[in-house]
Amino acid sequence: MTKPEQVLEAYRAAVYAKDVDALLSLYDEDVCVFDMWGSWSYDGADAWRGMVTNWFASLGTERVVVALEDVQTTLADGLAVIRAFVTYTGVSAEGNTLRAMHNRLTCVLRQQGDGWKIVHEHSSAPADFETGRVILQR
Repeated sequence: MTKPEQVLEAYRAAVYAKDVDALLSLYDEDVCVFDMWGSWSYDGADAWRGMVTNWFASLGTERVVVALEDVQTTLADGLAVIRAFVTYTGVSAEGNTLRAMHNRLTCVLRQQGDGWKIVHEHSSAPADFETGRVILQR
């Protein structure tokens, strides 16, 4: 991939297709992911593969549409930092919206011989101080 932003487009397509291999091809073998669910961190592509495989399997016939807003990219010396607001919308096999949640996403990519690879990903949402509940609607 010639531009870091193309990684996000490939991410969107792989998530919608529930294609574990296509999604994992976007990540460096030594990736570290700070995700919203399940673990404080996923260290390495094998750990991330396990989480992604379980996520996609949990969807059954549903799909997830990924929409990105306010994408900003900073480039420097073979590295790219991308930040965005992301909405994950669960849709039925018929295309009906079932639910949606909003996250903040930051990715650090490194340019490699075979294109840009995600070396760090951080997904988050703010928490309400009084209730401790995560706010998944923007």
